[in-house]
Amino acid sequence: MAVTAQMVKELRQKTGAGMMDCKKALTETNGDMEKAIDYLREKGIAKAAKKADRIAAEGTTFIMSQGNEAVILEVNSETDFVAKNEGFQTLVKDLAAHVLAKKPATAEEALEQTMDNGKQLGEFINEAISKIGEKITLRRFAIKTKSDNGVFGEYLHMGGRIGVLTVLEGTTDAAIAKDISMHVAALNPKYISREQVSQEEVEREREVLTQQALNEGKPEKIVGKMVEGRLGKFFEDICLLDQSFVKNPDQKVGQFVKENNAEVKEMVRFEVGEGMEKRQENFAEEVMSQMKK
Repeated sequence: MAVTAQMVKELRQKTGAGMMDCKKALTETNGDMEKAIDYLREKGIAKAAKKADRIAAEGTTFIMSQGNEAVILEVNSETDFVAKNEGFQTLVKDLAAHVLAKKPATAEEALEQTMDNGKQLGEFINEAISKIGEKITLRRFAIKTKSDNGVFGEYLHMGGRIGVLTVLEGTTDAAIAKDISMHVAALNPKYISREQVSQEEVEREREVLTQQALNEGKPEKIVGKMVEGRLGKFFEDICLLDQSFVKNPDQKVGQFVKENNAEVKEMVRFEVGEGMEKRQENFAEEVMSQMKK
């Protein structure tokens, strides 16, 4: 029996499973809707789909490197408890290995790729969801490369709550690179250097600082010098190389890097759940809602 787009749509509505999963289920069951639903349930896909509206804002970051390539990724779960689960941790490592090997451009592309075990990555995650019992998502990743004369700085803070991957060139000393990554984890700079800050952002800050100085009643003839001085503090707040090094506050990060004949080429900092809505537990409301059913 030919599988139509309408049939796929109907199965998606009934199970919440993905389009490709629904199409495969209908093909495998010769278009039988009920058997297709059972097929998805057996694969753990329909069960996983029911969790799709849940908020997964916990989880972990993880870093894996191999030769001159490295990947940092964030995988989310619903609770911090599951993030510490051995099965979840194994899943995260498997996902990192796949992304590093196959280099998808996006998380969406990764979900459609076939893993070495022959399973689609999205299906592999769904199987884990069925076993672990929580929504799990591959949220984001970044793949970085270095030269033979470079080094990766790999640092996971609080067991992966924050992950930082830096790329340094000019040195192969992993300890130096890790120190830089630890600093990035602590102070969260937006940029590596002043050159990366757009002129538009600098001008906007200059306007704000100018107005602040005028509002403070400072004479206009000295406002310009004051603003340039305060702009230095602005750059210290957002630029890695301008910041005081956390391991030695008397030294700027830029000085530390230069002393070691190195250059920070790239940095990626992931913090679990940043920018995501987090579920607010209200057990009293939950109990009341259950009693009303």
